[in-house]
Amino acid sequence: MVDVLYSFVDINQRFDQLVFDPFYIRNLNMTFMTMKSFYDRMYSINNHVFDKICKNVLPKIYHQINELIVEQNSMERVLHNINYPQLYSLTLLGFSENVLFNHLTSNKILRQLLIEQIAHLKVDINDEPGEPSSETLAMMFALILSLCKQLIKLNFLNVKSFDDCLYLLDGRLNCLSKLIIGIKIIADTSGTIDNTKKLPKLKHFSLMSYRHTLLYDSLIVPLLRRMVNLENLILYLSIIRNNKNYIDGNELYNDILIYMPQLNKFTFNIRTNVDKKNDGIVFSSNEDIQHSFRRKEYGLVGSYVETFTTSVEYKCYSNSMPYHFKSGMFDNVQSLIMTDIYPFENNFFDVISQSFPLLKELYIFNEKPQKNKQQSMTLIAFSHLIDLDLSSAHADYAERFLVDKHCYLPCLLNINIRYEPLALVTNNFTGDATRLTCSKLTSVCLEEPFVSPETFSKYFPLL
Repeated sequence: MVDVLYSFVDINQRFDQLVFDPFYIRNLNMTFMTMKSFYDRMYSINNHVFDKICKNVLPKIYHQINELIVEQNSMERVLHNINYPQLYSLTLLGFSENVLFNHLTSNKILRQLLIEQIAHLKVDINDEPGEPSSETLAMMFALILSLCKQLIKLNFLNVKSFDDCLYLLDGRLNCLSKLIIGIKIIADTSGTIDNTKKLPKLKHFSLMSYRHTLLYDSLIVPLLRRMVNLENLILYLSIIRNNKNYIDGNELYNDILIYMPQLNKFTFNIRTNVDKKNDGIVFSSNEDIQHSFRRKEYGLVGSYVETFTTSVEYKCYSNSMPYHFKSGMFDNVQSLIMTDIYPFENNFFDVISQSFPLLKELYIFNEKPQKNKQQSMTLIAFSHLIDLDLSSAHADYAERFLVDKHCYLPCLLNINIRYEPLALVTNNFTGDATRLTCSKLTSVCLEEPFVSPETFSKYFPLL
């Protein structure tokens, strides 16, 4: 949209009539994302383009914009002198805590919008990972809670602690029906925020946390039990347990779903890591796990149980899956986690690439070799894939995705993988078959330490 507005406005009257057609000018994204790697991204907009849009475009369309996306460098001009009478959805991308807090306290138009109009708010805080929640963040939450009385949908990415989540659900957002939240670390809370009060207005809840947590039973389960009228639940969690069986369908139903009689859709990816020190525990088999998800609430579920003979560590991956893949059904899906007890066939990836044309993140959890590996492989293309995680996948999948004649990955920037399969598929970082894909990577995450051979840096020149 930014390119269209910049390129075609003020050429002639006919172009202006087309560009400013109120049927099309509803959603305005005033950002442009540049990426060094999947984890290092920046939102900005060219100054020359931005100047032209602010001067020649915004004064003509401000009254018909419903949804607006801005980043911190453009906020001052986009939300300074112009009001947006039809605006109900606001997205704030790539803000630091201090900058966003300053806008919330000093920008009169922003405050007025939050108080009177904004029903959908998305906030993506761009601070360094691992930093503890600050006093500024707490004050910012307090401001949002006090201003956003009309808020129905809140999407808050990259909050730092579980306290932040509890703070947003303390009851002051009394119109809130949908909350999507990403928590960096689910660890101990301060204990000062009530985690027992029911949340009858909440209909949709999505909780994502990529790091391991020990506090599923003590923090997450009590929170979910408060959502008595929930209709849609999404969970992405990695859980550590000591001397306790894997989380399965029976436990999810008895601990959570039985408290949600209105629930009609449950989407999840749950990874249970168990440290077994008690020989008396009998762990569920993968067949047991599959059987525990027989209730209609789950639909089709994939699972994979993994044990390590040299340690006392046990893992179970379980995730909900669509009943079938059909091109067009999932066009907007950008992240996909593939977990299965069976090896993925080659033609299965053809279906995936066609069914998810906008896929940007792909995670494969399957340590079994592919079946029929010797059959001819057709070239598959993931034209938008940026991040590929093969850290829990057999070396066959590294070959399937990194060999240039098997897979076309023009946008791939980051890969998570173990050293051994990477060295194997690249022929110790000398092979030509994988050179093109590897030469474009800007980030390679290897879980184990290794001594870098001389050929490594030449094989990955952008690292």
